[in-house]
Amino acid sequence: MRMRRRSGAPDVEIIDLPDRHQHAYFVCLEEWSPEMEEGLELKRRWFELHRERGLRVKVAVTGDDRPVGMIQYLPIEHSPAEGEDLSMILCIWVHGHRKGAGNVQGGGIGARLLEAAEADARDHGALGMVAWGLHAPVWMKAAWFKQHGYVTADRRGARELVWKRFSDEATAPRWLVPQDPPERDPDTVDVTAFLSGWCPAANMVHDRARRAAAELGDEIRFRSFDTTDRATAVRFGRTDEVLVDGRPLQRAAPPSYAKVRRRLDRRRRRLQRRGRRAGAAP
Repeated sequence: MRMRRRSGAPDVEIIDLPDRHQHAYFVCLEEWSPEMEEGLELKRRWFELHRERGLRVKVAVTGDDRPVGMIQYLPIEHSPAEGEDLSMILCIWVHGHRKGAGNVQGGGIGARLLEAAEADARDHGALGMVAWGLHAPVWMKAAWFKQHGYVTADRRGARELVWKRFSDEATAPRWLVPQDPPERDPDTVDVTAFLSGWCPAANMVHDRARRAAAELGDEIRFRSFDTTDRATAVRFGRTDEVLVDGRPLQRAAPPSYAKVRRRLDRRRRRLQRRGRRAGAAP
C-alpha cells in the first residue's frame, strides 16, 4: 500500500514485517536507543511464541526502506482482554523522536497503519478490531481511536478498551478481571511482576525491579508470573505490570534503575523501622 505524502510526512509503504526489520520492531523503531535493548530478548521470545498464535505486524517504510511506523495485533484470546472472534491492537506507533528517523507524526501514517490492520484482520476472519487507549495526551490515546470510528467497550482506571465492529454478529470485548489477587507477605517488601514480553518498556521495568530486589537482599521478595500462559493472565487479570506492596511501580515512562532501587530501598527501610517499633513494644 503506497501512501501519498501528507503534511510533510514522508512517502511510505505499508508492508508485513520482513526479517530485515525485526530488530527495529523489537526496539519500537528506536534503534538509536541503548535503553531499548534491555527488553529485546524478552520481546523476541514473545514474538516467536505469538506469531504461532496469530500475531500480525505491519510496518510503514520510507522509499529508502527505513521503518517509521508499526502496528501489532493478534487474536484477542492472547491479549489483556476477553472476547470472541476479535483482533486486538497491542501497539500502534509512528516515530516521534528527533533522533533516528525524526518526528514523522501528524501526517496520517498512523491512520494508514490502522486501515491496513483492520483490512487484514477482516481478511483473517475477525468480526471486529479492539484497542486500548489512555485518557492522556500521550501514546495510544483513546480519543485518537474514537476519531477513527472506535467506541468504548470497557474501562479500567485511566485505560479504556475501545473497539470497532465489522459484523453485527460481533460481541463487545471486556478487560480481564482479576480472579485471585496475589498473596502478599507482610514481613517483606513484596514485588510482584506480571510479564508477557510484548512491550519493551514493561520488560525494562520488570528487569530493573528484578535486579534491584536481588541487590537489596532477603527483605525484598520478588515474584514473576508468566502471563503468556492464558490461565495465569485470567487468574490475575493482568499481563504486564510490576506491583510494589500492591501498588504499580510504573505510572508513566519506565523509571530508571536508580529510581526503582531507591523506591524498593525506601520500602525496605520503612519495613525495618516498623520491625524495630514492634520489637520495642511492651
